[in-house]
Amino acid sequence: MVIVMATDAGTAEVEAVVDRVTAAGGEAFVSRGVSRVIIGLVGDVDRFETLNLAGLRGVQSVTRISAKYKLVSREHHPERSTVYVRGVPIGPDTVTLIAGPCAVETPEQTLAAARMAQAAGATLLRGGAFKPRTSPYAFQGLGELGLRILADVRAETGLPVVTEVVAADDVEMVAGYADMLQVGTRNMQNFGLLQAVGEAGKPVLLKRGMSATIEEWLMAAEYIAQRGNLDIVLCERGIRTFETATRNTLDISAVPVVQGLSHLPVMIDPSHSGGRRDLVLPLSRAAIAIGADGVLVDVHPQPEQAKCDGPQALVAADLSRLAKELDALTGVVGRQASTWWNRPLLAG
Repeated sequence: MVIVMATDAGTAEVEAVVDRVTAAGGEAFVSRGVSRVIIGLVGDVDRFETLNLAGLRGVQSVTRISAKYKLVSREHHPERSTVYVRGVPIGPDTVTLIAGPCAVETPEQTLAAARMAQAAGATLLRGGAFKPRTSPYAFQGLGELGLRILADVRAETGLPVVTEVVAADDVEMVAGYADMLQVGTRNMQNFGLLQAVGEAGKPVLLKRGMSATIEEWLMAAEYIAQRGNLDIVLCERGIRTFETATRNTLDISAVPVVQGLSHLPVMIDPSHSGGRRDLVLPLSRAAIAIGADGVLVDVHPQPEQAKCDGPQALVAADLSRLAKELDALTGVVGRQASTWWNRPLLAG
Protein backbone atom coordinates (compact mmCIF):
# COMPACT_ATOMS: atom_id res chain seq x y z
CA MET A 1 0.00 0.00 0.00
CA VAL A 2 1.24 3.51 -0.85
CA ILE A 3 0.19 6.74 0.85
CA VAL A 4 0.71 10.06 -0.89
CA MET A 5 0.72 13.03 1.48
CA ALA A 6 -0.61 16.45 0.53
CA THR A 7 1.92 19.08 -0.50
CA ASP A 8 1.31 21.08 2.69
CA ALA A 9 1.55 18.08 5.03
CA GLY A 10 4.03 18.64 7.84
CA THR A 11 6.22 16.36 9.92
CA ALA A 12 3.52 15.85 12.55
CA GLU A 13 1.05 14.56 9.94
CA VAL A 14 3.64 12.18 8.48
CA GLU A 15 4.55 10.87 11.94
CA ALA A 16 0.87 10.32 12.76
CA VAL A 17 0.54 8.04 9.74
CA VAL A 18 3.72 6.14 10.61
CA ASP A 19 2.64 5.73 14.24
CA ARG A 20 -0.78 4.36 13.30
CA VAL A 21 0.73 1.85 10.86
CA THR A 22 3.44 0.62 13.23
CA ALA A 23 0.90 0.32 16.06
CA ALA A 24 -1.02 -2.08 13.80
CA GLY A 25 2.06 -4.24 13.30
CA GLY A 26 3.14 -2.85 9.94
CA GLU A 27 6.18 -1.03 8.64
CA ALA A 28 6.17 2.44 7.08
CA PHE A 29 8.92 3.64 4.76
CA VAL A 30 8.99 7.42 4.26
CA SER A 31 10.27 8.85 0.98
CA ARG A 32 10.63 12.65 0.86
CA GLY A 33 10.48 14.25 -2.56
CA VAL A 34 10.85 17.86 -3.63
CA SER A 35 7.18 18.75 -3.17
CA ARG A 36 5.55 15.88 -1.29
CA VAL A 37 6.09 12.84 0.91
CA ILE A 38 5.25 9.26 -0.10
CA ILE A 39 4.93 6.51 2.50
CA GLY A 40 5.22 2.86 1.49
CA LEU A 41 3.53 0.33 3.78
CA VAL A 42 4.54 -3.29 4.27
CA GLY A 43 2.42 -5.75 6.25
CA ASP A 44 -1.18 -6.94 6.46
CA VAL A 45 -2.91 -4.80 3.84
CA ASP A 46 -6.36 -5.96 4.91
CA ARG A 47 -5.53 -4.74 8.44
CA PHE A 48 -4.32 -1.41 7.06
CA GLU A 49 -7.69 -0.90 5.34
CA THR A 50 -9.40 -0.87 8.74
CA LEU A 51 -7.23 2.01 10.00
CA ASN A 52 -9.01 4.78 8.07
CA LEU A 53 -5.65 6.10 6.84
CA ALA A 54 -7.35 8.20 4.16
CA GLY A 55 -9.09 10.15 6.92
CA LEU A 56 -5.89 11.25 8.64
CA ARG A 57 -4.89 14.89 8.38
CA GLY A 58 -2.48 15.55 5.54
CA VAL A 59 -3.20 12.36 3.57
CA GLN A 60 -4.01 13.00 -0.09
CA SER A 61 -4.50 9.43 -1.35
CA VAL A 62 -4.15 5.79 -0.31
CA THR A 63 -3.51 3.20 -3.03
CA ARG A 64 -3.53 -0.55 -2.57
CA ILE A 65 -0.75 -2.22 -4.57
CA SER A 66 -1.25 -5.90 -3.71
CA ALA A 67 -4.38 -7.63 -5.03
CA LYS A 68 -7.37 -8.00 -2.75
CA TYR A 69 -8.09 -11.38 -4.31
CA LYS A 70 -5.15 -13.37 -2.92
CA LEU A 71 -6.16 -16.89 -3.98
CA VAL A 72 -7.18 -16.21 -7.58
CA SER A 73 -4.43 -13.65 -8.23
CA ARG A 74 -1.27 -14.38 -10.22
CA GLU A 75 0.83 -12.75 -7.50
CA HIS A 76 1.38 -16.06 -5.74
CA HIS A 77 0.32 -18.31 -8.64
CA PRO A 78 2.14 -16.96 -11.73
CA GLU A 79 1.32 -19.90 -14.02
CA ARG A 80 -2.17 -20.00 -15.52
CA SER A 81 -4.38 -22.84 -14.32
CA THR A 82 -6.24 -25.58 -16.15
CA VAL A 83 -9.58 -26.72 -14.73
CA TYR A 84 -10.79 -30.25 -15.50
CA VAL A 85 -14.49 -31.10 -15.67
CA ARG A 86 -14.69 -34.90 -15.53
CA GLY A 87 -11.38 -34.87 -17.38
CA VAL A 88 -12.25 -32.20 -19.99
CA PRO A 89 -9.58 -29.47 -19.80
CA ILE A 90 -10.32 -25.74 -19.80
CA GLY A 91 -7.14 -23.70 -19.75
CA PRO A 92 -4.28 -22.03 -21.62
CA ASP A 93 -3.36 -24.98 -23.87
CA THR A 94 -6.79 -25.73 -25.28
CA VAL A 95 -9.92 -24.17 -26.73
CA THR A 96 -13.03 -25.65 -25.13
CA LEU A 97 -16.49 -25.48 -26.67
CA ILE A 98 -19.44 -25.68 -24.26
CA ALA A 99 -22.80 -25.83 -26.02
CA GLY A 100 -26.40 -26.79 -25.42
CA PRO A 101 -29.87 -25.34 -24.87
CA CYS A 102 -30.23 -22.25 -22.73
CA ALA A 103 -33.16 -24.00 -21.04
CA VAL A 104 -34.02 -27.68 -20.71
CA GLU A 105 -37.57 -28.01 -22.08
CA THR A 106 -38.13 -31.68 -22.97
CA PRO A 107 -35.98 -34.82 -23.11
CA GLU A 108 -36.23 -34.85 -26.91
CA GLN A 109 -35.21 -31.20 -27.30
CA THR A 110 -32.29 -31.56 -24.89
CA LEU A 111 -30.96 -34.74 -26.53
CA ALA A 112 -31.27 -33.23 -30.01
CA ALA A 113 -29.38 -30.10 -28.89
CA ALA A 114 -26.71 -32.25 -27.25
CA ARG A 115 -26.23 -34.27 -30.42
CA MET A 116 -25.87 -31.03 -32.39
CA ALA A 117 -23.35 -29.70 -29.90
CA GLN A 118 -21.34 -32.93 -29.90
CA ALA A 119 -21.21 -33.00 -33.69
CA ALA A 120 -19.71 -29.49 -33.62
CA GLY A 121 -16.93 -30.57 -31.26
CA ALA A 122 -18.42 -29.52 -27.94
CA THR A 123 -17.01 -31.49 -25.03
CA LEU A 124 -19.32 -30.11 -22.34
CA LEU A 125 -23.12 -29.80 -22.41
CA ARG A 126 -24.74 -26.71 -20.95
CA GLY A 127 -28.42 -26.62 -20.13
CA GLY A 128 -30.54 -24.66 -17.69
CA ALA A 129 -32.84 -26.53 -15.33
CA PHE A 130 -33.29 -23.45 -13.15
CA LYS A 131 -33.70 -20.15 -15.01
CA PRO A 132 -33.52 -16.87 -13.06
CA ARG A 133 -35.50 -14.54 -15.30
CA THR A 134 -36.08 -10.81 -15.11
CA SER A 135 -39.82 -11.35 -15.43
CA PRO A 136 -41.59 -13.59 -12.90
CA TYR A 137 -43.94 -14.60 -15.75
CA ALA A 138 -41.17 -15.96 -17.98
CA PHE A 139 -40.26 -19.65 -18.12
CA GLN A 140 -38.38 -20.45 -14.92
CA GLY A 141 -37.11 -23.90 -15.90
CA LEU A 142 -38.15 -27.44 -15.01
CA GLY A 143 -36.19 -27.63 -11.77
CA GLU A 144 -35.18 -31.11 -10.66
CA LEU A 145 -36.99 -32.67 -13.60
CA GLY A 146 -34.65 -30.69 -15.86
CA LEU A 147 -31.66 -31.98 -13.91
CA ARG A 148 -32.83 -35.56 -14.41
CA ILE A 149 -33.18 -34.91 -18.15
CA LEU A 150 -29.63 -33.58 -18.27
CA ALA A 151 -28.36 -36.64 -16.41
CA ASP A 152 -30.15 -38.93 -18.89
CA VAL A 153 -28.68 -37.04 -21.84
CA ARG A 154 -25.21 -37.29 -20.29
CA ALA A 155 -25.66 -41.05 -20.04
CA GLU A 156 -26.71 -41.14 -23.71
CA THR A 157 -23.98 -38.88 -25.11
CA GLY A 158 -21.16 -39.01 -22.56
CA LEU A 159 -21.05 -35.20 -22.39
CA PRO A 160 -20.40 -33.81 -18.87
CA VAL A 161 -23.10 -31.40 -17.74
CA VAL A 162 -22.80 -27.69 -16.88
CA THR A 163 -25.92 -26.23 -15.28
CA GLU A 164 -26.86 -23.19 -13.25
CA VAL A 165 -27.66 -23.15 -9.55
CA VAL A 166 -29.61 -20.13 -8.32
CA ALA A 167 -29.97 -20.64 -4.57
CA ALA A 168 -27.62 -21.77 -1.82
CA ASP A 169 -30.26 -24.22 -0.57
CA ASP A 170 -30.26 -25.98 -3.98
CA VAL A 171 -26.49 -26.47 -4.30
CA GLU A 172 -26.41 -29.97 -2.82
CA MET A 173 -29.24 -31.16 -5.06
CA VAL A 174 -27.82 -29.60 -8.25
CA ALA A 175 -24.32 -30.88 -7.47
CA GLY A 176 -25.79 -34.38 -7.28
CA TYR A 177 -26.62 -34.18 -11.00
CA ALA A 178 -24.13 -31.67 -12.47
CA ASP A 179 -20.44 -31.99 -13.31
CA MET A 180 -19.91 -28.21 -13.21
CA LEU A 181 -21.97 -25.63 -11.34
CA GLN A 182 -22.74 -22.35 -13.08
CA VAL A 183 -23.28 -19.10 -11.18
CA GLY A 184 -25.09 -16.67 -13.46
CA THR A 185 -24.74 -12.94 -13.95
CA ARG A 186 -27.63 -12.11 -11.60
CA ASN A 187 -26.04 -14.14 -8.80
CA MET A 188 -22.40 -13.11 -9.18
CA GLN A 189 -22.56 -11.23 -5.88
CA ASN A 190 -24.88 -13.65 -4.09
CA PHE A 191 -22.19 -14.29 -1.49
CA GLY A 192 -24.03 -17.06 0.33
CA LEU A 193 -24.40 -18.93 -2.98
CA LEU A 194 -20.73 -18.37 -3.84
CA GLN A 195 -19.66 -19.83 -0.51
CA ALA A 196 -22.01 -22.79 -0.96
CA VAL A 197 -20.70 -23.71 -4.42
CA GLY A 198 -17.19 -23.28 -3.07
CA GLU A 199 -17.91 -26.07 -0.60
CA ALA A 200 -19.71 -28.35 -3.07
CA GLY A 201 -16.61 -30.07 -4.45
CA LYS A 202 -17.50 -29.40 -8.11
CA PRO A 203 -15.86 -27.07 -10.69
CA VAL A 204 -17.61 -23.70 -10.99
CA LEU A 205 -18.36 -21.54 -14.02
CA LEU A 206 -18.66 -17.97 -12.73
CA LYS A 207 -20.27 -15.49 -15.10
CA ARG A 208 -19.50 -11.80 -14.81
CA GLY A 209 -22.29 -9.65 -13.42
CA MET A 210 -23.90 -7.48 -16.06
CA SER A 211 -22.83 -4.32 -14.21
CA ALA A 212 -19.76 -5.69 -12.41
CA THR A 213 -16.23 -4.38 -12.64
CA ILE A 214 -13.41 -6.83 -13.23
CA GLU A 215 -12.26 -6.40 -9.63
CA GLU A 216 -15.75 -7.24 -8.34
CA TRP A 217 -15.82 -10.30 -10.60
CA LEU A 218 -12.48 -11.53 -9.25
CA MET A 219 -13.55 -10.83 -5.68
CA ALA A 220 -16.61 -13.01 -6.31
CA ALA A 221 -14.26 -15.77 -7.46
CA GLU A 222 -12.28 -15.25 -4.26
CA TYR A 223 -15.39 -16.08 -2.22
CA ILE A 224 -15.48 -19.48 -3.95
CA ALA A 225 -11.73 -20.04 -3.65
CA GLN A 226 -11.76 -19.11 0.03
CA ARG A 227 -13.96 -22.15 0.69
CA GLY A 228 -11.29 -24.44 -0.71
CA ASN A 229 -12.30 -24.63 -4.39
CA LEU A 230 -9.89 -23.25 -6.99
CA ASP A 231 -11.54 -25.09 -9.88
CA ILE A 232 -13.14 -21.90 -11.15
CA VAL A 233 -13.66 -20.83 -14.76
CA LEU A 234 -14.57 -17.20 -15.39
CA CYS A 235 -17.03 -16.35 -18.16
CA GLU A 236 -17.39 -12.91 -19.75
CA ARG A 237 -21.00 -12.68 -21.01
CA GLY A 238 -21.34 -9.02 -21.83
CA ILE A 239 -21.99 -6.02 -19.63
CA ARG A 240 -24.79 -3.47 -19.56
CA THR A 241 -23.91 -0.18 -21.25
CA PHE A 242 -25.82 2.63 -22.98
CA GLU A 243 -25.71 0.68 -26.27
CA THR A 244 -28.98 -0.99 -27.33
CA ALA A 245 -27.94 -2.51 -30.68
CA THR A 246 -26.93 -5.71 -28.91
CA ARG A 247 -28.39 -7.48 -25.89
CA ASN A 248 -25.23 -6.67 -23.91
CA THR A 249 -21.85 -5.16 -24.77
CA LEU A 250 -19.17 -7.84 -25.03
CA ASP A 251 -16.13 -6.61 -23.10
CA ILE A 252 -13.59 -8.44 -25.25
CA SER A 253 -10.71 -6.65 -23.50
CA ALA A 254 -11.70 -8.38 -20.26
CA VAL A 255 -10.02 -11.58 -21.47
CA PRO A 256 -6.40 -10.35 -21.56
CA VAL A 257 -6.97 -8.03 -18.60
CA VAL A 258 -8.23 -10.85 -16.38
CA GLN A 259 -5.59 -13.27 -17.63
CA GLY A 260 -2.98 -10.75 -16.54
CA LEU A 261 -4.50 -10.48 -13.08
CA SER A 262 -5.68 -14.02 -12.37
CA HIS A 263 -4.50 -17.55 -13.06
CA LEU A 264 -8.08 -18.78 -13.65
CA PRO A 265 -9.28 -19.77 -17.15
CA VAL A 266 -11.48 -17.24 -18.96
CA MET A 267 -14.25 -18.07 -21.43
CA ILE A 268 -16.63 -15.92 -23.46
CA ASP A 269 -20.39 -16.35 -23.94
CA PRO A 270 -21.12 -14.80 -27.36
CA SER A 271 -24.78 -15.85 -27.24
CA HIS A 272 -25.83 -13.78 -24.22
CA SER A 273 -23.57 -10.87 -25.11
CA GLY A 274 -24.74 -10.45 -28.70
CA GLY A 275 -28.27 -11.75 -28.20
CA ARG A 276 -28.57 -12.55 -31.93
CA ARG A 277 -27.73 -15.67 -33.88
CA ASP A 278 -25.83 -13.77 -36.57
CA LEU A 279 -23.45 -12.26 -33.98
CA VAL A 280 -22.42 -15.50 -32.29
CA LEU A 281 -19.88 -16.56 -34.94
CA PRO A 282 -18.03 -13.23 -35.29
CA LEU A 283 -17.92 -12.81 -31.51
CA SER A 284 -16.59 -16.37 -31.18
CA ARG A 285 -13.84 -15.55 -33.67
CA ALA A 286 -12.90 -12.50 -31.63
CA ALA A 287 -12.89 -14.57 -28.43
CA ILE A 288 -10.42 -17.14 -29.73
CA ALA A 289 -8.26 -14.55 -31.46
CA ILE A 290 -7.84 -12.55 -28.26
CA GLY A 291 -6.90 -15.61 -26.24
CA ALA A 292 -10.08 -16.87 -24.56
CA ASP A 293 -9.85 -20.41 -23.22
CA GLY A 294 -13.16 -21.35 -24.76
CA VAL A 295 -16.65 -20.28 -25.80
CA LEU A 296 -20.10 -21.05 -24.40
CA VAL A 297 -22.92 -21.03 -26.98
CA ASP A 298 -26.66 -21.64 -27.05
CA VAL A 299 -27.97 -24.44 -29.29
CA HIS A 300 -31.56 -25.40 -30.07
CA PRO A 301 -33.06 -27.77 -32.66
CA GLN A 302 -36.04 -25.44 -33.18
CA PRO A 303 -35.15 -21.91 -31.98
CA GLU A 304 -38.48 -20.49 -33.12
CA GLN A 305 -40.19 -22.69 -30.50
CA ALA A 306 -37.67 -22.11 -27.70
CA LYS A 307 -39.04 -21.07 -24.33
CA CYS A 308 -35.89 -19.08 -23.58
CA ASP A 309 -33.53 -17.01 -25.76
CA GLY A 310 -34.49 -18.52 -29.11
CA PRO A 311 -33.17 -15.59 -31.22
CA GLN A 312 -29.58 -16.26 -30.11
CA ALA A 313 -29.59 -20.05 -30.35
CA LEU A 314 -27.55 -21.68 -33.11
CA VAL A 315 -29.00 -24.24 -35.51
CA ALA A 316 -27.17 -27.11 -37.22
CA ALA A 317 -25.85 -25.05 -40.14
CA ASP A 318 -24.49 -22.38 -37.77
CA LEU A 319 -22.82 -25.04 -35.63
CA SER A 320 -21.15 -26.64 -38.63
CA ARG A 321 -19.65 -23.31 -39.61
CA LEU A 322 -18.65 -22.55 -36.03
CA ALA A 323 -16.88 -25.91 -35.78
CA LYS A 324 -14.83 -25.22 -38.93
CA GLU A 325 -13.87 -21.72 -37.84
CA LEU A 326 -12.93 -22.75 -34.30
CA ASP A 327 -10.83 -25.58 -35.68
CA ALA A 328 -8.93 -23.20 -37.96
CA LEU A 329 -8.44 -20.50 -35.33
CA THR A 330 -7.35 -22.93 -32.63
CA GLY A 331 -4.27 -23.83 -34.63
CA VAL A 332 -3.52 -20.21 -35.43
CA VAL A 333 -3.35 -19.26 -31.74
CA GLY A 334 -1.15 -22.26 -30.94
CA ARG A 335 -3.67 -24.36 -29.04
CA GLN A 336 -5.49 -27.64 -29.54
CA ALA A 337 -9.17 -28.37 -29.35
CA SER A 338 -10.37 -29.71 -26.03
CA THR A 339 -11.45 -33.20 -27.13
CA TRP A 340 -12.14 -36.58 -25.64
CA TRP A 341 -8.69 -37.71 -26.69
CA ASN A 342 -6.73 -35.25 -24.54
CA ARG A 343 -8.76 -36.06 -21.46
CA PRO A 344 -6.42 -37.50 -18.84
CA LEU A 345 -9.22 -39.07 -16.81
CA LEU A 346 -12.91 -39.72 -17.13
CA ALA A 347 -14.15 -39.80 -13.56
CA GLY A 348 -17.50 -40.90 -12.28
